[in-house]
Amino acid sequence: MLHMISLSYFGLSALGFGVAAYGTLIGAGGGFMLMPMLLLLYPHHNPSELGAVSLGCILLNTASGAAAYARMQQVDYKSALLFSAATVPASILGAMTTAYISRQCFEAVFALFILCLALFLIMYPKAVPRGMRKQNDADAGPAGPGIVPISKSVNGIIFEYEYNLTTAMAIFFVLGFIVSFLGIGGGSLMVPALICLLNFPVFLAGGTTQLIVALVCLAGIITHSGIGSIHAWGLNHIAAIGIGMLIGAQMGAFLSVRIKGVWVLRSLAAALAAAGIRMVFAAL
Repeated sequence: MLHMISLSYFGLSALGFGVAAYGTLIGAGGGFMLMPMLLLLYPHHNPSELGAVSLGCILLNTASGAAAYARMQQVDYKSALLFSAATVPASILGAMTTAYISRQCFEAVFALFILCLALFLIMYPKAVPRGMRKQNDADAGPAGPGIVPISKSVNGIIFEYEYNLTTAMAIFFVLGFIVSFLGIGGGSLMVPALICLLNFPVFLAGGTTQLIVALVCLAGIITHSGIGSIHAWGLNHIAAIGIGMLIGAQMGAFLSVRIKGVWVLRSLAAALAAAGIRMVFAAL
């Protein structure tokens, strides 16, 4: 029995390692890959329990990432706290909603999400670089009503940009709900939103997102705990997978400067598409 438990924990840590390494390698975290794997591995657990496990693992990973970005001064704290004022309440609502829907309905929604994400990744070389190059508009003129101007100095470089607060709060409320409801990290959604929709410098988008996601996951975990979705089984899985993710994220960062190529994203898209199709049939 002890041997089987140790082997199980080793396998869960290996899963966390692979998810985090691959996610960090492509610059999207990895939380969006963990939940579909949990759904496939544990067909008899309800979405709320699995979502709590996923959010707990992602919390460990993003807290570590946010600390690393903070040391490099690549976090816009003002914006992160403003956006969290929208994402945290939404994440509580998302976690509570997950507890009231059937697994079949959840799998159908999640299948649609990851199929759309797979399509996006297939189009990634055309769609994302265009957004990634979008920086602050130096000729935007004086800030108008509802516009938040930001000036941040990082290692002697001054980044100046601005965004509409109402638009930003609406975007992050929706994203906060999606992240918590589906039990995913959200980095793959929030980073493009910051860069493409809110004019964030690429240099600051990753670190700011890590802090927002950490706060969202923390709120989701507290909510899941309050509604009774976290048990000893879930805590054990969070510990085992989370340890693997912490190590895997470092490996992914190491490999990210050494492995390039569209095939990395295309292979992930194929895997997500396969998982999405599998969930569609399971939900029917």
